[in-house]
Amino acid sequence: MSTLLDPIRFGRFHARNRIVMAPLTRNRAGPEQIPTALMVLYYDQRSSAGLIVSEATQIAPEAQGYLDTPGIYSPAQLDGWRAVTSAVHAKGGSIVAQLWHVGRISHVSLQPHGQAPVSSTARRADTKVFTAKGFEATSVPRALRLDELPAIVAQFRQAARNAISAGFDGVEVHGANGYLIEQFLRNSINDRQDAYGGSPENRVRLPMEIMEAITAEIGADRTGIRLSPVSPVNDSRQDSDAQGLFNYLLDRLNPLYLAFIAVIEGATGGARDNVPFNFAALRKRFKRAHEHGAWIVNNGYTRTMAFAEIENGNADMVSFGRPFMSNPDLVNRLRLNEALSPLDTATLYGGGAAGYTDYSMFRDEEAKAISTVKHRTAVSTP
Repeated sequence: MSTLLDPIRFGRFHARNRIVMAPLTRNRAGPEQIPTALMVLYYDQRSSAGLIVSEATQIAPEAQGYLDTPGIYSPAQLDGWRAVTSAVHAKGGSIVAQLWHVGRISHVSLQPHGQAPVSSTARRADTKVFTAKGFEATSVPRALRLDELPAIVAQFRQAARNAISAGFDGVEVHGANGYLIEQFLRNSINDRQDAYGGSPENRVRLPMEIMEAITAEIGADRTGIRLSPVSPVNDSRQDSDAQGLFNYLLDRLNPLYLAFIAVIEGATGGARDNVPFNFAALRKRFKRAHEHGAWIVNNGYTRTMAFAEIENGNADMVSFGRPFMSNPDLVNRLRLNEALSPLDTATLYGGGAAGYTDYSMFRDEEAKAISTVKHRTAVSTP
């Protein structure tokens, strides 16, 4: 019986524990979307995770949907990421790049030449994105033409190659949370009448072309994908048959023998039971076809839940998001069953070190507490 703290091998990875740092958008990359020295420190501090998934990283200029998020398409961006991956590897950690195309979840101010964002549809998403003016409503998108889709696939393929060049151990394709891939998957968003719309077979076509291109480029043993079958974020209304759609998607993905699949259970950052869905059925499909691939679960896991999920064999790894923001030493805190530091929500997006790299380690807090007690004792002693 495995535990959350045991090592695990999957694909080309050898993780020293089963704790995953989830991708966390923090908007610290600056106007050129280049990873900074502050970002290097941020990831270095959290490198005890069995696997780090980088913050969502746009594969091309037009793939951006939020201010100051990093890219992975220019030489300067790759140099910035090399500093990050080198720091993580120096601490014995593993890190993959999350490859991201936001599709319609964007604003014209973030797009090259102020152009409209692209998507499977021309319908605007009823949500907001982070821009230079703060949070603004998304812009009306333009539906991608058939002749433009091969270029999207090529961008994902090149981004995967760039990630390996930048020192990442692999990639996670962002297929969740209402971004471009899910805009093609869900029939609540995809209203196309061509070979990429309508039936599940058609709606799965672009995601499969992307995954096939990436695995051909860098190998399936260092490729994964993130899915959120029933999350409503970013105006992602429920598919008419979410269970059938994602069962079918898993059946199509299985012959690729991906290193891992990461699944957001329920509503991202919200209720785990927002709508009925059999996540266990997805895992069984994956594990039957690929016994040694890692099934990674996410969304509101506590220490007790995470240990139970691994020990019961319901997951291979557990992904933590917000706890890693305010607890760079989360692995140690989970090991020792120590209290977690609270998150400063005012510093989540943008800014500098405050609320980003200035959270203390548990041992630091313990030392400070001891010092405070000694100081008070000394002061009170006559």
